[in-house]
Amino acid sequence: MTRQHAIGDLLRRSAARHPAKTAIVYGDLRQSYADLDVQVNRTANALAARGVGKGDRFAVFSHNNHAFVVTYFALARLGAISVPINFMLGAAEVAYILEHSGATGMLAEQALLPVAAAAAGPAISVRGVIGSADGWESFAEWAAFDDASEPRAEIADDDPIQLMYTSGTESRPKGATLSSRGLISQYVTCMVDGEMRHDDVEVHALPLYHCAQLHCFLTPGLYLGATNIILPAAEPGTILATIEGERATKLFCPPTVWIGLLRHPYFDRRDLSSLRKGYYGASIMPVEVLKEIATRLPEVRLFNFYGQTEMAPVATILGPDEQLTRLGSAGRPALNVETRIVDDEDRPVPPGVVGEIVHRSPHAMLGYWNDPAKTAEAFRGGWFHSGDLGVMDADGYLSVVDRKKDMIKSGGENVASREVEEAIYQHPAVAEAAVFGVPDERWIEAVAAAVVLREGAGLTAGELISFLRGRLAAFKTPKHVTFVSALPKNASGKVLKRDLRESF
Repeated sequence: MTRQHAIGDLLRRSAARHPAKTAIVYGDLRQSYADLDVQVNRTANALAARGVGKGDRFAVFSHNNHAFVVTYFALARLGAISVPINFMLGAAEVAYILEHSGATGMLAEQALLPVAAAAAGPAISVRGVIGSADGWESFAEWAAFDDASEPRAEIADDDPIQLMYTSGTESRPKGATLSSRGLISQYVTCMVDGEMRHDDVEVHALPLYHCAQLHCFLTPGLYLGATNIILPAAEPGTILATIEGERATKLFCPPTVWIGLLRHPYFDRRDLSSLRKGYYGASIMPVEVLKEIATRLPEVRLFNFYGQTEMAPVATILGPDEQLTRLGSAGRPALNVETRIVDDEDRPVPPGVVGEIVHRSPHAMLGYWNDPAKTAEAFRGGWFHSGDLGVMDADGYLSVVDRKKDMIKSGGENVASREVEEAIYQHPAVAEAAVFGVPDERWIEAVAAAVVLREGAGLTAGELISFLRGRLAAFKTPKHVTFVSALPKNASGKVLKRDLRESF
């Protein structure tokens, strides 16, 4: 254990360096690093007393809260494998993840208990609730356990430490198996290339069950000794008030939430002068929105983090000095990553040629849980295959063209949904847009767009199509436009194009 460097060790080291500093702010709670470290030990020992040990899978089904953070580190200290679950899933979907992961324990938020109870079979022998409920132990009791000594589990660099289930855009979600070595390599990348510091005051509003908020921001923040403000949801008005009230310096949001902030009536009324660093990812930022952020928040250094769950998740980063000179780019390979573009036979392609984006990095997952066939397919040729299409220029800057599955094949021509979306965002009446393919008798697949208008704006489908004809080739111009009040999104802010396709 002399050389051990696992997730559970990071908090102990921060507590030794910054014992009195505020680690977590959640509602009225302000908890120091020393107190958080002790509470993690108590919770870990409570779980150990109930039979939870190294290698056991333990699910956490909750919105963002203090208990989520404590349990995450407590499980890591035991060498148990945490399984965060999307709080938007139904009972059958949760049951699939519990069964597939082989989970034997579960912590559920009281508000989600009806779903948790319906999903948890007899294999879930340890059941905790954030709140109180018959038949479930209270998390508060675990956190107040009388043994505060630190568990001494031996955890190797590549022992599985977490199962992150992908969003399941294709079919059943897959469990990306992450290790301490992979995650810590990723934290170092985020900290160095993302200019993160111990004196950051961070707002964490996006779901912690998702790797972006948990592994790009919260855990690196705790690793460094920053102050971390946990919000239960990504509500724009609350985020703006929190930045002002806590003098926050740092914020991550996917593009959809940045748009929500910019459109909020209090955006220009709140004092956001403390904000120094902003981050986006999870989906592509429309160029027009990027320009608006630069205009309305000129002092904020903005970063684009591109990657996916299997990369824990960062692969490439576009820095603040390149946002407007490299519009639309996902940046260059990050500190601990190699990236290249390959064709369908996995051969590297020259600059300027579209192909699949592949990576080689210690960030990469160990593999898909209990799925050797999909693991082998994803890692063929010694590179992780992302499933994204991209192009790299002569300077090594990556532009993401589309997900392979989101490329529209209309009349035999490839149409990248992102290119059409960028054109739609140029119309001043448009707040949000999503482009996708729908079946068509003539074109086999036709380009369709779902559009959310800015408040008070008026626009017809014909007017938008006329506007786009001057900006796009005829085969790229949408054949169908529908106006909606909101786009369907998952809890991490990613637009669910599969839902739009199904509705059409």
